Amino acid sequence: MQYITNVMIKLKVHKASELEKNAKCTVHTSGKLGFSEGGAKKFGLTQDLFVVIATNEEDETDPNLYAWVEKTVENGGFKVCKAGEYFYLNTKALFDKLELDYRNKELVNIYDIVAMDYEGKAIFKLLKRSQRRTIKTKNKTVGSDD
Repeated sequence: MQYITNVMIKLKVHKASELEKNAKCTVHTSGKLGFSEGGAKKFGLTQDLFVVIATNEEDETDPNLYAWVEKTVENGGFKVCKAGEYFYLNTKALFDKLELDYRNKELVNIYDIVAMDYEGKAIFKLLKRSQRRTIKTKNKTVGSDD
């Protein structure tokens, strides 16, 4: 067996507690858009803010949403609501208008949140993905793909 010697390395530990948590939001069967802890942190959500949500006018096939936070309702943002430690938006009317099937009992719509620049402004791109809805029974979990 041959060993490599005289190689200089310096290891950097990436602590799980210091990494960005799973930044996502999920469309509930009620039509509300709920944020994971990481998603709420990335957006910097508090109850006195509004989230403006937009779609891509140039590409009607783009399933993603685009969003940013504002301090006033002036630009049509959704009021940030909170239940316990959980942040959500009342987006039912939006998803009805966009014809998003949020009532589907088999599939759930999830948006992964990534930061992006739009015309010099920092906003968020909500990357849409759908997965089978997880159904919990007394003894097992059924339908989880993730």
